[in-house]
Amino acid sequence: MFVLTRSESNPIISPIEGHPWEAIAAFNGSPVVSGRKTYMVYRAMSEPDLLKDPHLSTSVVAVASSSDGVRYEDRKVLFGPDREFDLYGCEDPRVTKLGDTYYIFYTALGGYPFSAETVKVGVVLSKDLETVEAKHLVTPFNAKAMALFPEKIGGKMAALLTINTDHAPSDICYAEFDKQQDIWSPTYWEDWQKNVDSHKLSIRRLQDDHLELGAAPLKTEEGWLVVYAHMQRYGRSDHVFGVEVLLLDLENPRKIIGRTKGPFMVPEAYYEEVGQVPHTIFPSGALIRGGQLEIYYGAADTHVAVATIPLDNLLRSIKGTEKRGLTRFPGNPIIAPRPGVMWESHGTINPAAIDLGGKTHILYRAVADGNVSTLGYAVSSDGISIDARPDKPVYLPREPFEMRDDGGKDNYGCEDPRLMQIADRIYMTYTGYDGNTPRVAVSSISADDFIKNKWSAWSKPEAITPPGIPNKDAAILPEPVKGGYMLFHRVHESICADFVDSLDFSKEKITQCIEIIGPRRGMWDGGKVGISAPPVKTKDGWLLLYHGVSWSTTYRVGAVLLDLHDPTIVRARTAVPLFEPEEEYERKGVVPNVVFPCGLVIRGNTAYMYYGGGDFVIGVATIKLSALLKMLEVGKPLLP
Repeated sequence: MFVLTRSESNPIISPIEGHPWEAIAAFNGSPVVSGRKTYMVYRAMSEPDLLKDPHLSTSVVAVASSSDGVRYEDRKVLFGPDREFDLYGCEDPRVTKLGDTYYIFYTALGGYPFSAETVKVGVVLSKDLETVEAKHLVTPFNAKAMALFPEKIGGKMAALLTINTDHAPSDICYAEFDKQQDIWSPTYWEDWQKNVDSHKLSIRRLQDDHLELGAAPLKTEEGWLVVYAHMQRYGRSDHVFGVEVLLLDLENPRKIIGRTKGPFMVPEAYYEEVGQVPHTIFPSGALIRGGQLEIYYGAADTHVAVATIPLDNLLRSIKGTEKRGLTRFPGNPIIAPRPGVMWESHGTINPAAIDLGGKTHILYRAVADGNVSTLGYAVSSDGISIDARPDKPVYLPREPFEMRDDGGKDNYGCEDPRLMQIADRIYMTYTGYDGNTPRVAVSSISADDFIKNKWSAWSKPEAITPPGIPNKDAAILPEPVKGGYMLFHRVHESICADFVDSLDFSKEKITQCIEIIGPRRGMWDGGKVGISAPPVKTKDGWLLLYHGVSWSTTYRVGAVLLDLHDPTIVRARTAVPLFEPEEEYERKGVVPNVVFPCGLVIRGNTAYMYYGGGDFVIGVATIKLSALLKMLEVGKPLLP
């Protein structure tokens, strides 16, 4: 698991109105380091030329330099259209230094109107990134996004390129050359194309996915790291631009030895959402330095931006060598419906958990015929094995907001509890459902009465969210903050917060949504997000688990780290899931492909996560708290 962090200096390169050749856009940058300087070659676009027909913006390849990796100066045109094969533009460069030569591959536009037949790959050779030594047409067929490996593979020059970029499906392919001249040899490419299927990297998950190489390959001890663009639902109005990573074998780069399971970055920031092509991110360059991967990308086809990932966390995640975040108890499920117990016959799910008196106490949602929910109880000394479990519910619907008002006997109740200790009382947030609208409810009990199982001592429950507005997945931050108490809740698709002055919920109500996190469209949590367990205080911040739902309605678990002093500020958010359905009891059930935690208990350095599986049973999984916090480590800031 790893965290991706956008630089606070973004965008690091933007168009300049006073530079006619880059007045419209400056984007899709590819960096290379030489000495103490970072050089960025990038695509620059001019205003449309009103003296020509058609009135087209022209793209050139520009270069800029930086001493700190953030502020780029001395911006100038490196090369532009001057050959028949690139007469209508030079786009999207990728630069690699091999020996004493910089190889800058770019998209060459050789005709208008643009079509697959006019879009090919060109290359420029330079010794100094100031002058052009040579320029050649590379591919005689439709292709884009080509980059050279920074060293020879088996004694040969090697490259990755993307073919069929303008008539889907596109593919990222491998090519190697005995000598430099083969790179632009029509004969070489004619022979290469005869066996094109053998050169393709097997990446595509769905037929309508569109792929393009992002950055030039980077060498690590584990393999060649390749950042690439992955577009879902390509050609549709709801398409999503995403970023993914491959790990290729060092000696045989045709062999994939690791990869991300899906996009770990999609458009979110304002400068990615607004521009020439809104809602677009496109990786075009990468560097490894200071123990982190720096991903450079085009934002909305207008700017160059950068994001970072701690390299070790990324490599462990994509190779599968990190000790799997959460380890399931081999005896799962630990709680399941008991034969003949009618009030839980249709499911025992979504458990709250709290550590009191040296024992783990679990309250779980029990589902009866007609989807009527009550709360059951279980207790464990070791946090895993169940010591006792009463044969009756310990909490029943009592108020109108959790009961049918039309006399019906189906589809209502108390759902999905969370438990928090504040001073000497235990507060329970849960979903009260009257068959029409789910609302957040709160009840409390003294810690002493809870330990003694004096369930009649629960306070009168209060609905604290407005009627008529679906709201659930609530928890209370267990310490005062900003002079009051912070409540988390979910409105529609997002995790929200509000502040109240006291814990007297007969008076205090949730009245606003301060968004903490929302869905990331196209990622594993792109459908909706909601709180899992209540937040836990750590030395690094408030640790909050959340569930994320994908377009395919799979429920997975992620984590965020909130600021200790202002928990509305998200310090880190997992780019990939921490936990997802794998076992049969999670993949099948009343609702398949669901893991849904509501409880997190910390004992020493071990975190115990209690979750519903398949909306039918309860499991527990553990992880070292220190390992979880390590996974939430953010990259070093790229700041001037």
